[in-house]
Amino acid sequence: MSSIFDFDAEPDRYAVMGNPVSHSQSPLIHTEFARQTGQRLRYEAIQVDEGGFVQAVGNFQASGGKGLNITVPFKEEAWALVDRRSERATRAGAVNTIRFGGDNYGDNTDGVGLVRDLTVNHHGRIAGQRVLLLGAGGAVRGALGPLLDESPASLVIANRTVDRATTLAAGFASLYPDIPPQSSSFAALAGQTFDRVINGTAASLKGDALPLPGGILAADAWCYDMMYGAEATPFMLWAQDQGAGLAVDGLGMLVEQAAESFLLWRGVRPETAPVLALIRDRLQQQP
Repeated sequence: MSSIFDFDAEPDRYAVMGNPVSHSQSPLIHTEFARQTGQRLRYEAIQVDEGGFVQAVGNFQASGGKGLNITVPFKEEAWALVDRRSERATRAGAVNTIRFGGDNYGDNTDGVGLVRDLTVNHHGRIAGQRVLLLGAGGAVRGALGPLLDESPASLVIANRTVDRATTLAAGFASLYPDIPPQSSSFAALAGQTFDRVINGTAASLKGDALPLPGGILAADAWCYDMMYGAEATPFMLWAQDQGAGLAVDGLGMLVEQAAESFLLWRGVRPETAPVLALIRDRLQQQP
């Protein structure tokens, strides 16, 4: 039986599921959010083998779990699994946040996290800019709608497999007839220039460089890698070599999308700046 102050009750359980997931900063981020807002919860990282996602989610919910973050490579599988979806998750075809309750509700907070990091934390703008979005997976699906909502001058999706980029662009063209996204191979980008280049591929996670042609950055272009680390990612190093005005990683996006998930679960939005500074400092202190 719970005490009158509920001190004896188990804290609510949340987790991030993915593969790989050992590098995830999400447990620390949500622990800090909980401390800041006075919420009582426990958050963990769960490695899930491919083919075992549905069972892992079912087991977590059955054991009393209240919500999940979903990362690579399960965001599209999560979309198919939930009972009900937010509009942005429906558009994205990918879910990165699940809230358990009367039903399994899926949301996608990736795009709003990216936009908030660019526009609030870095004081930049997307409106009127020529945007290049690299990749066509779940992270890009989540980012595409919120980026188009900012009214860029144009948006091109480039991917190693052009058919995936074309399918993704076509799916959003009817939703944004004034700014229909275009698709391209990496090689076909040669001769074009962009003001904002956003890497949504997993190349940096693997330590790989992308086969991008030189000369595609406009003067003072910003380059943003959705991946993050203690040091500059391969994409950031490429951007610096190409003379980018700004080259940043996606740690701010991670913290901002986590805050949006926390709001969905707990009904309160935490302050992100102190948590972002803490995570950045800890990353830089790692050997």
